[in-house]
Amino acid sequence: MSAAPVATPPPRPKGWRGILAAFGTPSAGTLFFLGFGSGLPFLLVGYTLSIWLREYGLELSTIGLLSYVSMFYVFKFLWAPLIDRWNAPLLGVLGRRRGWLVLSIAVLIAALAGMAFTGPVQLATFVGLAALTAFAGATQDTVVDAYRIEIAPVEAQGALAATYTLGYRFGLIVSGAGALYIADFSGWRVAYLSMAAVLLLPLLAALFAREPEQITIRERKSFGEAFVGPFNEFFRRHGVMVAIALLVFVGLFKLPDQMLGVVAGPFYIDTGYSKAEIATVSKLYGVWIGIAGAFLGGVSVAALGMRRSILIGALGLSLSNLLYLLMAMNPSETWAFVAALSGDNLALGYAGVVLVAFLSGLTSREFTATQYALLVSLANMPGKIVGGMSGFMVENWSYVGFFVFSSLSIVPTLLLLAWLWRRRQLFEPDAVAPTDDEPLQQRA
Repeated sequence: MSAAPVATPPPRPKGWRGILAAFGTPSAGTLFFLGFGSGLPFLLVGYTLSIWLREYGLELSTIGLLSYVSMFYVFKFLWAPLIDRWNAPLLGVLGRRRGWLVLSIAVLIAALAGMAFTGPVQLATFVGLAALTAFAGATQDTVVDAYRIEIAPVEAQGALAATYTLGYRFGLIVSGAGALYIADFSGWRVAYLSMAAVLLLPLLAALFAREPEQITIRERKSFGEAFVGPFNEFFRRHGVMVAIALLVFVGLFKLPDQMLGVVAGPFYIDTGYSKAEIATVSKLYGVWIGIAGAFLGGVSVAALGMRRSILIGALGLSLSNLLYLLMAMNPSETWAFVAALSGDNLALGYAGVVLVAFLSGLTSREFTATQYALLVSLANMPGKIVGGMSGFMVENWSYVGFFVFSSLSIVPTLLLLAWLWRRRQLFEPDAVAPTDDEPLQQRA
């Protein structure tokens, strides 16, 4: 008996029809609100928090050390397999992804409200609540990434990433500019309570979202394999030497920008700008420049390819830091502030999209959630570690010396990129199509 013919799937819509089909899915709207929820807490335990602490009178070195509470965003890959394997406590009825989303957002709301009522006057409790906020925010990020990958087919992922990024940027505007405006007029307690209240929007989106279908990794029975499998597969597929080089490269890529993250807010205050000016230029105008940079990054990947786009992004992150010398030499001048933020946010938006595209090509579909969490964590780890020491650097070198050093920190990244450059398949996965009997280690 002859086998039944295999049904041919309908062709995927292309051009404008494909774009409209991808952006027209209900999941695209859901990802906007989930992206908003992911972006909101990030600055509330980083940039915005550092301004609150500086106004309270803490030393730069202390503020730098307290920035380590955001290290939960760096190490979120450590508990990502647990989120893949188990349902959220008491919320299993919502499904694995929705349950964890609702739990993490609820904890975020409670922790931010606690920070508002405690304040830095009770520093130990305040720092503990900030750490809880960072942990819940990092958990939310991990679940949203997994949800985005699982909820729609590959051809819709670009649209979901775009709406997620737009929501994330709006979250940054609200927790950056919005929080500073509120703090300037009504105080920090009202500002952080307001941030807790607006998280009700992503909470409702999570409650009404559609639960994705289960994927292979959650059906694994081996506890050890759930943790070890994603890492083994990454090293086996790329080979040990190339895999290590990739991980180091990813970790160093955003170092020049991340070094500035902790001291940027205090630098603006020390240079003579008010909270309202900082909110307008840095967290309102600057975010829109970042969105423009993100658009340029997407166009660049399509027009120039991944390798050249990665190189341009790395150089942009480095050279844009030198623009802050304008502010250091022209304190309180609005034109210097606008010029520095324009170059910095344009470069950051460009490089961010290029890096996301690069990381997406490095992950295996079978272990996407855990591998993507690992790569994103590594992309933030060195900057977080060095950023914690940035206050000491400024106190010893001055802001000018620190900005020059941060710009030069791109040199190891460029050396690694030169070594990886000839391995075209890392930057363009379809450039090499290995045969089924070719060892995985040779694919790199």
